[in-house]
Formats: sequence, structure tokens, C-alpha cells
Amino acid sequence: MKNFKIIFGFIMLFVLSGIDVWAQCAMCRGSVESSMGNGRNNVGVGLNTGIMFLFVMPYLLVAVIGYLWYRNSKKNLQERQFITSRVKQAYQG
Repeated sequence: MKNFKIIFGFIMLFVLSGIDVWAQCAMCRGSVESSMGNGRNNVGVGLNTGIMFLFVMPYLLVAVIGYLWYRNSKKNLQERQFITSRVKQAYQG
């Protein structure tokens, strides 16, 4: 559990510290530069938001699946431990 917290902390550190990092492909950069020449900056903001949305979604999906898997395996472990303790009690009693 401690390792999980450390890994989760590093992931959150990278996600939260990367807010100011914006990336664009060459085609997007060209359209943003041409629109900024006309005095409109809202195209660049929209493209950056879309890129960050596409960047974050796969990681979020993997995190949710990992959490559900962890929760399910923990529940199965508790059920196995309960059954094992009941069998031990039956043999001893």
C-alpha cells in the first residue's frame, strides 16, 4: 500500500506540474500563428485545451482500471482469508 501511495504521489506531481506545458503539432502551430496575426488568440487556447484533454484521457482511463482492479483483488483476498479462518476454526473446534 505504501508503494501505491508513493507512485500515485509521483503521478499527481507530474500531472499537476505539467499544467504550463503546452505542445502543438506543426499544422496546429501554423493555424494558431496565422490566427494570432489576425488578432485572435482563442483558436490557440482551444487547440491547447484539446491537446491536453487528449493527453490526459488515456492516463485517467488506465488509473481508473488500475484502481478497480486493485479494489477487486483486495476484496478477493479478504474473502479468501475469511474462508481460510473459517476452515481453521472448523478443524480446531
